[in-house]
Amino acid sequence: MASAPAEIVVVGSCMTDLVSYAPRLPRVGETVHGHRFAVGFGGKGANQCVQAARLGASTAMVAKVGKDTFGDNYIQNFKDNGVNIDHVGQVSEAATGVAPITVDDEGRNAIVIVPGANLFLGPEDVALARAAISGARVVLAQLEVRPETTARALRLARRHGVRTILNPAPAVPDLDPELYELSDIFCPNETEAELLTGVVVSGVEEAGRAATLLLQRGCGAVVITLGRHGAVVASQSDPAPRHVPSPSVTAVDTTGAGDSFVGSLAFFQARLPGLPLAEAARRACQIAAESVRSAGTQSSYPGRDGLPAALFQEE
Repeated sequence: MASAPAEIVVVGSCMTDLVSYAPRLPRVGETVHGHRFAVGFGGKGANQCVQAARLGASTAMVAKVGKDTFGDNYIQNFKDNGVNIDHVGQVSEAATGVAPITVDDEGRNAIVIVPGANLFLGPEDVALARAAISGARVVLAQLEVRPETTARALRLARRHGVRTILNPAPAVPDLDPELYELSDIFCPNETEAELLTGVVVSGVEEAGRAATLLLQRGCGAVVITLGRHGAVVASQSDPAPRHVPSPSVTAVDTTGAGDSFVGSLAFFQARLPGLPLAEAARRACQIAAESVRSAGTQSSYPGRDGLPAALFQEE
């Protein structure tokens, strides 16, 4: 008997995180002593998919990894988290993507990504996942795979009336204008919003100005994440920017917190589609804030059992 369609389909990246913990981030040309090293699972697409799965959504990943140990381990990680892997392929032409990360004692990070096998995820792979995408409630994409792959996924979702979320990360200043129009929710962080709009996002007010500019490009709604300061939300139906604060917590490691937010937002769009966007963002902020209290990326993501039941109820 065929399994039910996944509620959330993520078309995106898988990265193996190579994380060094040090007292501070090194300056250019400087070597610093670290005090811990860890290998973990990352990649924006996979992170967001795993967070949504841990909250209880049925999820499927459309991705490529290498035919190597990192790739084998990643596929097992998806299985361990209940993610459907029917459309996760392994390629011999490139290694699994990696992300060397440095984290300082304040939880701040600096990241370099080497996409590897992620760049072999093409529009033809999206076409092969047509049934999964057309049967989903939400399709979620980012920019760590080829832009034409992301565009194909969002177009296919739109054609079938599936809600779309684009996390435009890593941001590019010359983003294809069609990607704005294909996004029911366009969700950058402050740095990405700044690069895309030219507005220096130094606070809530500036984030509001950036959100207004992004709305003018055709997005259905814009959510700009601001780290510990929460998020700013605006939509075509309610264009006045609105600030959504985040709970104050002591951060151990902020790596992947933005992906925790986006995955949580996708969860609420799939499970509680009638929830006002600002309220969905508030709840996603609460979940992301919980994630920074532990070290690691996916290893820090909370599951439903560790969160207040009120987060999962209608208003």
